[in-house]
Amino acid sequence: MMNIELGNPTKRFLAKCHPELYERLMERMQLLAVNPFPQDVKRVGGRKEKIFRVRMGDYRIQYVVLYAENVLLISDVDKRSRAYD
Repeated sequence: MMNIELGNPTKRFLAKCHPELYERLMERMQLLAVNPFPQDVKRVGGRKEKIFRVRMGDYRIQYVVLYAENVLLISDVDKRSRAYD
């Protein structure tokens, strides 16, 4: 199991989202910590870093796997229309 770290955009999003959505997102992040590459994972193109994303309804969770530190860095969580800006 990897340790989860949240980036600043993720912290801001989670602070203002609905409590029910917050719970669903946290459950999905916990699952990602156990298995960072589930079946529905995709790599975000156009970036130098290896950023991955998973869908959760209308929302996208973008993350980076840092193997050396055993960390799953959740870089961004947002609606699809804003997630790739």
